[in-house]
Order: sequence, then C-alpha cells, then structure tokens
Amino acid sequence: MIGWQARVQAEITYSSDRSLLVRLGREIGAEARERVRRLLWLLQAEPLAAVRNLNPAYCSALVTFDPARTTHAEMERALTRYLERLEKVALPEARLVEIPVGYGGENGPDLEAVAAHCGLTAAEVIGRHAAGDYVVDFLGFAPGFAYLSGMDPRLATPRLETPRRRVPAGSVGIGGSQTGVYSFATPGGWSLIGRTPLKLFDAEREPMALVAIGDHLRFVPIAGEAPCR
Repeated sequence: MIGWQARVQAEITYSSDRSLLVRLGREIGAEARERVRRLLWLLQAEPLAAVRNLNPAYCSALVTFDPARTTHAEMERALTRYLERLEKVALPEARLVEIPVGYGGENGPDLEAVAAHCGLTAAEVIGRHAAGDYVVDFLGFAPGFAYLSGMDPRLATPRLETPRRRVPAGSVGIGGSQTGVYSFATPGGWSLIGRTPLKLFDAEREPMALVAIGDHLRFVPIAGEAPCR
C-alpha cells in the first residue's frame, strides 16, 4: 500500500506473470478518474522501457511489462516513484468533443423501445440524451470505445436479451445506466438509438482515438438520419 498524501492511497497488486494492477480508488467518480488520468499521462510522457501496454479502468490501471526486461518488484518500485508525483502533475485542459447523431429510424432501431421502457416519447429520449454533459472515464472494449458517465438515469434501459451479431460502427447505444458509441462493427447487446458519421478510431489519424480520458462529450442531434459509412 502506497500513500502520497494522507487522503489518497494507491494499491499495487500482482495481476499476472507480466502485469501489475494499480488501484487508485474504490469508488467510480471524478477523483479516481483524475488519478488514473494523471498516472497515464506520466507513463506516456516519461515511458518505462519495459512497459508494453497500459489498460485504464474506472479506478485502476493495468500495467503490462516485458518479464525478460524487469521483475514485478522492480516495476512496483518504478511505479511507486510515479505515484509519489501524481499530485504535482499538471494535466492539459479537457476538451469538449461534439458527436453529431442521427437519432431513430434505420440508424436507431431501438429508439421507440427505449422510449416505451422509460415512459417517455422518442423526442423526450433524444432531448434527454442530447442534453447530457458526458465525461470519458476510460477507453476499452474495442479501440476508441469510450466508457461515459453522465447519462440521465431516466434513460437507463436493460441490455437486449439476445445481442445482435453485428452492430454498425458509429452506432449510439444505451446499456443499463450507460451510453456509448460503437467504434467498430462488432456484436453488441445495447439498445441502439442513433448513429454518428464520425470515426471514433482511425489508425491513420493522430491521435488514433477521437476522444481521451477526461474529455467532455456532447451528442448533437442532426436532421434526418446519419449517413451510413
């Protein structure tokens, strides 16, 4: 257990033969997200040669390393030095990213079902969804897929009993108390309410992901349906 301030603690535990899990909180929220963001920023600005991958989550970061170049104990000592500096990290300003969405119709085949479940009209679902101030907690599931906080709880809708075999890239969905945008065409069980023409991930772009941890995101309704890509 490592503490850099009395009110803040981090816990480093073995996760596999080549990874360590750094816990930076026990509750999902802004404080844990900012600690994860600070650690990632440090590790990207001053990379450790043996680190192979960084996988952030709501309250933690999984650090995968090359076991031929370092040991768990050496990596833990190195990470401890980074953790001791977190409070001094000056993060860049979070951006506001607007995502245009064509709601309903072919691009949002579950909009009416979501409205019925929530006791709202389709227009009210769109209004509430587009009114949210969403924050990117982390990227995962697929490259460029953002886990978001900030959805109106009135819009919470259970996942589909039978997932779709293919959800088109750019589809905007609701799954439980979360909403998000499918960055690739993948199987999926979220209720689809719209679609964006934007690419959430592009290997030829720098940066490749459209959004990053800590960014604010806003969905902007567009007239008609979003053009299919």
